[in-house]
Order: sequence, then structure tokens, then C-alpha cells
Amino acid sequence: MLNDKITELINTQINREFYSAYLYLGFSTWFEDTGLTGFANWYNVQVQEERDHAMLFLKYLQNNGGRPSLQTIECPKQNFENPRQLLEATMEHEKYVTRLIHDIYNTAFEEKDFRTMQFLDWFVKEQGEEEKNAEDLIKRWDLFGGDPKSLYMLDNELTSRIYTAPSLVL
Repeated sequence: MLNDKITELINTQINREFYSAYLYLGFSTWFEDTGLTGFANWYNVQVQEERDHAMLFLKYLQNNGGRPSLQTIECPKQNFENPRQLLEATMEHEKYVTRLIHDIYNTAFEEKDFRTMQFLDWFVKEQGEEEKNAEDLIKRWDLFGGDPKSLYMLDNELTSRIYTAPSLVL
């Protein structure tokens, strides 16, 4: 059984993961509207990942005696002037999610909730990958975004990204 602190933090994380999916859906539509369909695809994959992260937290909560408490998902910022702003917003958001995961982990540690710590180990690693992916996308934009031919090639490359569901045992 999970204690009330952990249950509350996980419920908040479920909301934040769904918010992440909603945020990235907005980014995907922004890129689609600008004709960068590869970037739109990259963010569509992110939408699927974040949705599944929310579902993993929800299922973990249910499997451990907690009760999900679904909350309102706030509307993300939708006005951006250029693609780099979205890429920077992605990086900042992933850092934010990392801090949230670390806060849950720290609370689980303080509460000696080793099962939750073990569950979160996968998310700690995943967030490292998420931050690296966001950083790499910014670097690639900085290298190629100013040249139309290079941007075309980068955008085309991003159309090949596919979603692979996590294989996390709850």
C-alpha cells in the first residue's frame, strides 16, 4: 500500500504526463502547420510516449492500493514565433519533468518506499534520454535550420522516427 504523500505525488505526475502529451500535440500541430512534417512526426511520437508514461503511473497507483484522481489538464502555450522556441520549450519542459520524478523518488526514499523507488528507476533513466533527445534536436536545428536544403534533409530524417512502447513491469 502506498502512503498518502506518494499517492498524491503520483496523481500529480499522472496529470503532468498527460499535460506533456497535450503540450507536444500542440507542438506537433504547430510544425505541421508550418510544413515541417518530420518535426511534427517527432512530436507525435512524443505524444504517444507521454500518454503511455501517464498510463504507467496510473496503473502503478492502482496496482499498489492507490486511487487515481484525474485532474484538469491546463492549456499549454500555443503561440511561438519560430521553431527554435518550441525546441527550447521542449528542453525546459523535460528538465521540469525530471525534477518532478526526482521529487517523487526523494519522497519515496524518505518514506522507505523501495517498491516505488524501483518503479521510478526506469523513469529516471528515461528522463535522461528525453533531455538528451531534446538537446540533440536543438543542436541539430542550430547546425541545419538556417540552410533550406539541410533543413529539408533533417525534417525528412525525422519522419522516420517511430514509437516503441515501454516494456516496464508494474
